[in-house]
Amino acid sequence: MKKVEVSSALNTIEKTVSRLFEFLTDEELWIRVGTGALKIFLILLICAIAVKVLKMAVHNAFKVRQKAPLRISERREMTLARLLDNVITYVLYFIALLMILDTFGVPVKALLAGAGVVGLAVGFGAQSLVKDIITGFFIIFEDQFAVGDYVRIGNFEGYVEEIGLRVTKIKSWTGEVHILPNGSITQVTNYSLHNSLAVVDVSIAYEEDIEAAEQAIRELLPQLPAKYEDMVAPPELLGVQNVTGPEVVLRIACETKPMHHIGVGRAIRKEVKMLLDERGIEIAYPRLVLHRRDGEEQSAAKPQREQSL
Repeated sequence: MKKVEVSSALNTIEKTVSRLFEFLTDEELWIRVGTGALKIFLILLICAIAVKVLKMAVHNAFKVRQKAPLRISERREMTLARLLDNVITYVLYFIALLMILDTFGVPVKALLAGAGVVGLAVGFGAQSLVKDIITGFFIIFEDQFAVGDYVRIGNFEGYVEEIGLRVTKIKSWTGEVHILPNGSITQVTNYSLHNSLAVVDVSIAYEEDIEAAEQAIRELLPQLPAKYEDMVAPPELLGVQNVTGPEVVLRIACETKPMHHIGVGRAIRKEVKMLLDERGIEIAYPRLVLHRRDGEEQSAAKPQREQSL
């Protein structure tokens, strides 16, 4: 009995090995596998080349438009170029996927017909995704903001890195990248559409001649635009902003290029401080006043810390 079972097992193993050998040595099988692998490789290669060529064509088209007399803004061109790059990549690789599935014998037409029905059903359950896409379309269509703009959206503030149909990426000045669904964007503050205004307050010691300080500053301000190209117009001395016990505050305003008001403000402070030192005009600083019991007043003008202009 045992001999019969062993013999039967050996015959089964022999048949299995024989079938496996025939399967592995089937020339038609390997021809089909090689042909399919070659087709997949060629599809991916052609798709990658097509993506690169189309992206180059899009960017070259925008470069040609830059020389045209009528053109859209540079920020909008950059946004549209990024968006078209994404659309080209998604569309071509989706077509490549369908061609690969067809290579494996998958009925692509039936799959697409079924995908339409499934997509309709998924659409009702993915309303937030549909909202993101619709909102992203209107952000780009209405040119609410573009790549490179400095914006504040909710609690996030920074430069726009990318605008897609579903999400927007904002990079803060400290390096963090915030990814926001377009459907959550309800209010946007765009700082890059118009020129900015630098406001600088200069504190002069109460005892100084304010008219002399104002005259010196007025002589300085027209010279600054030649040194700092981010100034759109010469700074303007608005006059006395505030008068307190130890100081008189003079205010200077200057129109600058968008989002350059911080750097221009620093430059104005530096130039005014150097001018006041040169003219011998004292800026305000903390003072300590001591009173003697005999009624004599002694003033110790020891600066605790020089205030920043």
